Amino acid sequence: MASLISKFKKGLAKTREGFVGEITKLVKSNYEVDDEFIEGIEEILIGSDLGVDTSMKIIENLQDYVVRSGFDQSHELIDFLKSQLSAQLEAGPESNVDQFFNPETKPFVIMVVGVNGAGKTTTIAKLAKIFDDAGKKVMLAAADTFRAAASEQLQIWAERTNASLVSAGQGNDPAAVAFDASKAALARDVDVLIVDTAGRLHTKINLMEELKKIHRVLGKALESSPHEVLLVLDATTGQNAISQARQFREAVDVTGLVITKLDGTAKGGMVFSVQKELGLPVRFIGLGESMDDLKPFDAATFVEALFV
Repeated sequence: MASLISKFKKGLAKTREGFVGEITKLVKSNYEVDDEFIEGIEEILIGSDLGVDTSMKIIENLQDYVVRSGFDQSHELIDFLKSQLSAQLEAGPESNVDQFFNPETKPFVIMVVGVNGAGKTTTIAKLAKIFDDAGKKVMLAAADTFRAAASEQLQIWAERTNASLVSAGQGNDPAAVAFDASKAALARDVDVLIVDTAGRLHTKINLMEELKKIHRVLGKALESSPHEVLLVLDATTGQNAISQARQFREAVDVTGLVITKLDGTAKGGMVFSVQKELGLPVRFIGLGESMDDLKPFDAATFVEALFV
């Protein structure tokens, strides 16, 4: 657990500095918990991209706590905020990765969606490595046939993660690639099939219709698949990720989230708001660029890493 917290702490350094660091400064410069102090806390919470609703709920609970307990010394605030943030995440949907992956289902099909630039392809590679390290036989499907060199990139990652690859040339039908990969995965006794998809077409409508088609074809190729639809969101986009997520959720039945690039932003608070706003579990978070930096999301470890 110590090494996991250390990894979370390193990846969340910018968020910790911008969030807990600012709160600590405020605490040191204010002894009394008055209206001005609480307004300062509110500004920090919202500025850290926790979202207005989450921030206001925490402030409301803080004000109530002050009235009920008589607590009026700001140095006690850190423990209170820590408990509040933990409660916010615990109240959200279960993020347990063990429940997400069912080893009894073969092949277990994961469809990965998200806009270009969010880290979708590298997320697929890191997922493949996680499953390969666990002794699973992995196949990748290069169903993004619109982006130049998308298949070539996935081929490189497949070789590095001991995964097989099903692909077609640029401009081919992506749904056909997904169908062929499903049949190949079944025939080759593959444990996990991860399907890449396009993140940008000529229009948003075309993209979403294409994703719907891939989703339908996967279900026809293998009953009840895809078993998981992971939406990859870039943490550096903050609250804008929520509007992106709503669009993808309307097109396909998104079942879980992957939040990438948390190491490159002070907006790590968006994990709280995106989970609350969307009602979807965060399955994995990206804490760096190395292949081992995609970690299963753990609410307790996440909050602990913000304060240690």
